[in-house]
Amino acid sequence: MIDLFRPFVDAQAVMGQLATTVTPGTDGRVYLGEGPKVREFERQFAELVGLETPLALNSCTSALDLALHLIGVGRGDEVITTPMTCTATNTPLVHRGAKIVWADVDPVTGLIDPNDVGRKITKRTKAILAVDWAGRSCDYKGLHHLTGYINNQADWLNGRIPIIQDAAHNLLGVQPDNRGDYVAWSFQAIKHLTTGDGGALLVPPHQYQRAKLLRWYGLDRESSADFRCAQNIKEVGYKAHMNDVAASIGLGNMPHMPWIVAKARQNAAWLSKALKGLPTVTLPLADDNGSWWLYTVLVDDQQAFIRHMTAQGVMASQVHARNDTHSAFSYYGGELPGVDHFAAHEVAIPNGWWLTEQDLTKVAGAVVSYAHAMVGA
Repeated sequence: MIDLFRPFVDAQAVMGQLATTVTPGTDGRVYLGEGPKVREFERQFAELVGLETPLALNSCTSALDLALHLIGVGRGDEVITTPMTCTATNTPLVHRGAKIVWADVDPVTGLIDPNDVGRKITKRTKAILAVDWAGRSCDYKGLHHLTGYINNQADWLNGRIPIIQDAAHNLLGVQPDNRGDYVAWSFQAIKHLTTGDGGALLVPPHQYQRAKLLRWYGLDRESSADFRCAQNIKEVGYKAHMNDVAASIGLGNMPHMPWIVAKARQNAAWLSKALKGLPTVTLPLADDNGSWWLYTVLVDDQQAFIRHMTAQGVMASQVHARNDTHSAFSYYGGELPGVDHFAAHEVAIPNGWWLTEQDLTKVAGAVVSYAHAMVGA
């Protein structure tokens, strides 16, 4: 069976990083919490993505929750978001008592539709949460233009509505000129870059120090006097920091990430060429900047396609179900025709770094045989 996901781990490099973390120093001390390895991880990750220094956290969910806290989202505030995502994206909204306003998505890409977002902004809109499905960036320029336009037209908007970018799928595709005000990444077990579990959050520069305090209870970790007992917590924070063990895993894997993402892009381009023009199968749009964590096709019969691919020895999956079908998430937003179409037809097939040319040929062959079988049915 050809895997849909496979974590990349440089065992030798990771073990080397971990050895320096867990081996006692000459004084017999071992430090495992948020320390020098986390700081080095943040520095190297900033260089990798070409952006300001993000804060390393214990998960992407924590990153999203921290962004919502910094914006001031609370009970009754409206947040416009997409149902086409992992439930981890919208779970923090429920915990905060926010009112979820579902926005429609593009029926081919699954990305949030700026025009529908514009229709759903009200006086109670506190933030917009967009998800880079499969590693393709949303139209953040369009979202920023939209919120700026509304701000100019309406007295009730005090400043531009902040945009949170869930880049859990999008390791290297976040563009400086097309991104959210806040950017959250995931280093969960099956992402391009894994730390076992972890995340990072890029915040506006003026909020960096506040966010840094909030990720660890509201305390300044760089002050060790009396175990920080003398500090006065002015704003209660979270236990959301990354530790040096997770950072060590990430540091061992990080040098390979340009190649890992380049390989995913290369395999996606190969599949798009091999599958071009197939009946009953819609291919993803070309995207040279995308991270291609998923290669998502749209098919006429979702479950039949998954069964067919499985029988051919190829894993295929929806990966994420639309969130608005879960009773735990309140619903508001009206008709969502783009979501209806995308959710009913999208399936991800393998395109990751582990695929050989023989594997790619097998994946493509399975898709081709499905298409021909559907035409003949």
